Amino acid sequence: MQQDKQPEYGPVVFRDRSAGYAFLTRSTATSERTIEWDDGETYPVIDVEISSESHPFFTGTARTVDSEGRIAKFERRFGEGS
Repeated sequence: MQQDKQPEYGPVVFRDRSAGYAFLTRSTATSERTIEWDDGETYPVIDVEISSESHPFFTGTARTVDSEGRIAKFERRFGEGS
């Protein structure tokens, strides 16, 4: 791949507004909006709807599916050996 075709890779802040959480990382994503980070530098900021701070799997509020109950219901409905 040609070198001049590569997207610019630099520091970006991703912010989860629902959880009040933000983190600084490097990405090819860009934004016109900026934010002043803890180190005093200004970085582009990208708002995301969900992150590890608000996702049910990572926060421990995920529901588990009762697969055994679903199988038993299926067997009652259609018979075990039919």
